Amino acid sequence: MRSLIRNASWAILWDGTAHRYARDQDILIEEGRIATITPHAPRPTEGMEVIEAAGMMVMPGLVNIHAHPSTEPHWRGVREDHGVPDHGMSGLFERSQAFRLDDAGREAAMRIAYAELMAAGVTSLVDLTAPFPAWLPVMRESGLRVWAGPGFASARWGMSPPRQVSWHWNLESGRAQFRAAQALMAEAEADPSGLLSAIVFPAQIDTVEEELLREAAALARDTARPFTIHIAQAVVEVQEMIRRHHATPIQWAAGCGLLSPRAVLGHCIFLDEHPSIAWQTRRDLDLLAEHGVAVAHCPTPFARYGEHLRDFGRYRERGVRLGIGTDCAPHNILEEMRLAILLARNARRDLAAADTAMVFHAATVGGADALGRPDLGRIMPGAAADLVLVDCAHPMMIPARDPLRSLIHHAADRAVRRVMVAGRTVFRDGRCLTLDVAEAAGILAESQARALRDARLHDYLGRDGDAIAPLSLSPL
Repeated sequence: MRSLIRNASWAILWDGTAHRYARDQDILIEEGRIATITPHAPRPTEGMEVIEAAGMMVMPGLVNIHAHPSTEPHWRGVREDHGVPDHGMSGLFERSQAFRLDDAGREAAMRIAYAELMAAGVTSLVDLTAPFPAWLPVMRESGLRVWAGPGFASARWGMSPPRQVSWHWNLESGRAQFRAAQALMAEAEADPSGLLSAIVFPAQIDTVEEELLREAAALARDTARPFTIHIAQAVVEVQEMIRRHHATPIQWAAGCGLLSPRAVLGHCIFLDEHPSIAWQTRRDLDLLAEHGVAVAHCPTPFARYGEHLRDFGRYRERGVRLGIGTDCAPHNILEEMRLAILLARNARRDLAAADTAMVFHAATVGGADALGRPDLGRIMPGAAADLVLVDCAHPMMIPARDPLRSLIHHAADRAVRRVMVAGRTVFRDGRCLTLDVAEAAGILAESQARALRDARLHDYLGRDGDAIAPLSLSPL
């Protein structure tokens, strides 16, 4: 129950207001928490595990506040490009109505994604999904610190020719899902590991009826749980909400009491002033700041289609709290951090729009605070011993003049050597120690093949997967 990380060449420590570099540090771990942090000196080590950290950088575990591990690896080779030319703004809805991954594939996807998350230094994760039987058991097995977000919705998306998105409502189903979600949240919170928590997750702002949304927000408030929802994630969604309410999703959510300091808004890209929306108001960004919400910024899925949050620096400067999520595969939060910097600078044409320190803060303290956990995302006495050891001797880290920059801009997951959650090592030397990834890969490949084949049974145009998502190169 006691471990010593000895003689870390670099350590990223929290001074109460900001992360700071320290050199040649010893970090003592007791009962899953950081007991002391001191300059390196010889000391007795009998009865404790010693982790030699010379040549390493120790940093706080990263906090991923928006991910879908049980489905997204299934999309490898399917969603990286836009798909057929007539998808336009409907790609999300086209895929959702056509592809159905079976439970065996979802469990395999989850195992692969969790290992991938660890490899990039994630120790805390918000896992958002439609629940299935193996979901909580795999969480427990992983050893990660997880917020279980069982999704519920009153409507499902449909499509009709040529590219018309539709909403098929079943209010009783939504309430049944809400009841099931509450039972699953309670089960997660009762887990004896103490590593599982819960987050209230009505799936999308456009698929949950108002009364149920209000009840979900009240549940989060009354149980002191965080609350999350997809909002302002698609042009089609914003247009539909304006049609229904003559207000943007953000403005309507504010009127329903959904915006609060416990709210984590998934994506939140298409605000009233976004050039792809250009609505008549300019209120959304101020509403986010006024209500103290956190935004889960996930750059990759939108950058693939030529869209992005505009921009990280503006949200931050206006007082909006920011965290980082991966959303889709690859679940590599280090690469998301680098992309967040590049997109922000390009959106504003200004190098000051985002930098390494800003996105690192978002991926650590920003995410932890959004989840109400001031003991995460920081290295300080009393904090949880959720730690990542980075090899500063890795070729892509050298010269290690500024190891955090080298990690985010160059080496990424390749330099991560050890990941610890509550003082327990869950990933070391390129291998997840808690989950079998090799077997899962084969299962996922078979499940994806079935989903591609059977897409014709669900797709509104009767297309199979190869028609919806053609290969990047035409076969001979």
